[in-house]
Amino acid sequence: METGKKIGIWMDHATAHLIEYSKGATQERIITSKFTREEKEEVLTRSEHIMHNKEQDQQHHYYKEIGEAIKGYSEVILFGPTDARVELFNTLKTNHHFENIKIEVQSSDKMNSTEQHKFVKQYFSTLIKK
Repeated sequence: METGKKIGIWMDHATAHLIEYSKGATQERIITSKFTREEKEEVLTRSEHIMHNKEQDQQHHYYKEIGEAIKGYSEVILFGPTDARVELFNTLKTNHHFENIKIEVQSSDKMNSTEQHKFVKQYFSTLIKK
């Protein structure tokens, strides 16, 4: 029997696609980092140190927003082509609010929306069969 809410998150350092899995269907929400390439270039012209601090601050807010979005889920799969998924996982595992959420991390290639939804469906439907 299937219990709990499940979500898959395909992410890189700029965008997170949150794909909720329920009874075989999926719904998607997108969270975007506020630290754009244009902002990085503009800040970099002033100071590399300022750029690094601003990037860290924006990344923290990006991960925090994703964390808030997954608090109501029992299972999460983080996947994507960059280390952003591992960075988010490491951030979440140090926070006691996420200790009762099963969080898995898998590497994947760049994917379009259809491929992301298919990945989430296959991942959670395989778990249900076990």
